[in-house]
Amino acid sequence: MTVWPALARSDEAKNKIKDSKMLCVGAGGIGCELLKTLVLTGFVNIHVIDMDTIETSNLNRQFLFRKHHVGDSKAKVAAEAVKRFRPEAKIQADQGNVKEPQYDVDFFKSFDLVMNGLDNLEARRHVNRLCLAAETPLIESGTAGYLGQATVHLRGKTECFECQPKQAPKTYPVCTIRNTPDKPIHCIVWAKDLLFQRLFGRADAVTDLDEGAAPSDPTQGPAEGQDGAGRQTDQEGAVEQKEAEDPSAFLRQEGEAAEAYARRIFERVYGHDIERVLRMEDLWTTRRPPTALHLTDPQLSEATIHQDDVSHAAGPVSACKSLGYTDQHKDWTLLENTQVFLKAIQLFLERRSQDVGVAVFDKDDDLAVEFVTAAANLRSIAYGIPTQSLFAAKGMAGNIIHAIATTNAIIAGFVVIEAIKVLAGAQDQCKASFLMQRPVGGRFLVQPLPPSEPNKECMVCGTAQLQLALDTTSITLAHFVNKVLKGRLSVHQPTIMCDGFVYEEGEDLDEEELEANAANLPKTLHSLPGGGVKHGSIVQVDDQAQHFKVSLVVSHQEDLEGEEYPEGFKLAGSVPQAAQEPDQNQDNAAAGPSTNAAADDEDDCMIVEPKHVKKAVTAKAVSAGVLSDANGKRKRAADDSGGPDKRIKKAQTDDDGDAITLD
Repeated sequence: MTVWPALARSDEAKNKIKDSKMLCVGAGGIGCELLKTLVLTGFVNIHVIDMDTIETSNLNRQFLFRKHHVGDSKAKVAAEAVKRFRPEAKIQADQGNVKEPQYDVDFFKSFDLVMNGLDNLEARRHVNRLCLAAETPLIESGTAGYLGQATVHLRGKTECFECQPKQAPKTYPVCTIRNTPDKPIHCIVWAKDLLFQRLFGRADAVTDLDEGAAPSDPTQGPAEGQDGAGRQTDQEGAVEQKEAEDPSAFLRQEGEAAEAYARRIFERVYGHDIERVLRMEDLWTTRRPPTALHLTDPQLSEATIHQDDVSHAAGPVSACKSLGYTDQHKDWTLLENTQVFLKAIQLFLERRSQDVGVAVFDKDDDLAVEFVTAAANLRSIAYGIPTQSLFAAKGMAGNIIHAIATTNAIIAGFVVIEAIKVLAGAQDQCKASFLMQRPVGGRFLVQPLPPSEPNKECMVCGTAQLQLALDTTSITLAHFVNKVLKGRLSVHQPTIMCDGFVYEEGEDLDEEELEANAANLPKTLHSLPGGGVKHGSIVQVDDQAQHFKVSLVVSHQEDLEGEEYPEGFKLAGSVPQAAQEPDQNQDNAAAGPSTNAAADDEDDCMIVEPKHVKKAVTAKAVSAGVLSDANGKRKRAADDSGGPDKRIKKAQTDDDGDAITLD
């Protein structure tokens, strides 16, 4: 038997390289390097899928792109670029979402091998499940700064991508974000997902952070004024909540000047709203109370919006440029944060009025980042929390780990090496390759390990059941669908069956079925038709497009601690963790596609720490992002499936516990 690396020079390997049809999912940091390495190795039949467009921040490492490509499709530009390396290569490029219906099991069966370079956990789970259903080999890859990995997944021979749990970005109880922040990330999330959205986003957009978004939702933790030991009266809490959620306070009044509006918003969120929270005395029995900020305070008496020519200069609109704040690493003073806050609002209203009402936070939007930084810092000052520089706040708000192009190139090389082994029939020689920040044992930066065997308890490729604990009398069906199934398990369009109750999602439902499903979404699990979901119920879940099935054994539990279980439920068993974001709440809306994502626009692949390495990998995020969901439905019972054992260590995070995106 030919062994590696002599195998790479064998006629069999050369023929396989020439004839094999390859699918690359992702054309970002790893994807660019992967496409380049594939064509230079001799692969000529390649299909690449990526839904993203090129952004300026991509150019420092995604070397196939140039400045004039900004705004164009990543997949198409990357394909055109690598064709210049090997003109005879047949590369089909799709700008699309791999979760779309056309990319089904038959599509995956048409390839000899699939290579993932994806940017979120859900999509990777989706690809993993389709590769299992199609029996197509999958090679996963990921990088985080100096760390990287490439792993091989073969149905029935090695563990699948979901046999191990994947570290999820930390979530926080909504009441902490809204009322009792104590870390910088709490203030960043508040500024980005609540205040920015209220001032500049869609008026009808609702997130977990909106007051009263779901008053009875247990995932919101204690209601306002409630903090475990003490509770405010329901009547008082309701009055405070109604006052806080009054939308008119954030609307610009007719004829109101930009500066007057900006100053009114400042007084509202840092004066009035903080004074309102201070009246909830039970919150401050064991905490340091915040301090309200007012523009009439002596230290803010000079805060004003300067009318100058800089704000009308060519180029991106920037409050910092207008104010002359050029050092991104400087911590602004209270006055400087106030000036940036006021100026950013003015510039949005006067220079970017077309964006007001439709804006979405983007880490590459200078003005948006400046506003969020200043807004978060002002809240931090009010609550006695350390402030952040513009550079640091941008990294936290954008979930950024600064990527290293060399790491991407090394990992892409590992992927191609393992691909050759798989295609040449030397699957027993495959390795899981881990790139370390420092030499292992003082000698090697790369740690190759044999692939692990399938986990018999994996909920995707195994047979086990999962145990779900929640309050069946308060959790609604919509919450169960969006948070448990779509958020945690990455199911895309579920069919749910329990005793006589059936709930379906899919494109083939008639109007009567859609209406019946919509009517059931606001109901608690206990009150569903057919006797409801109660203690001891077994819920069968099936996603046909993903060829995914799982059984959930339900335990009714009323006392789940909000701080430990901010989403109101606990999954036991070997459960892969889904990427989550604190701004997610669709409980009272129709249960549509999941909005979870580990990252918005970075080409992240999280790292799984190899269990055989004795010394922990010193990464801020040592976890794996992967798979997601699909479409297609029909009524049928689901078989039992189980989840992977936890055999890896939890990701190391900084003290703020902020979510981190990996390239």
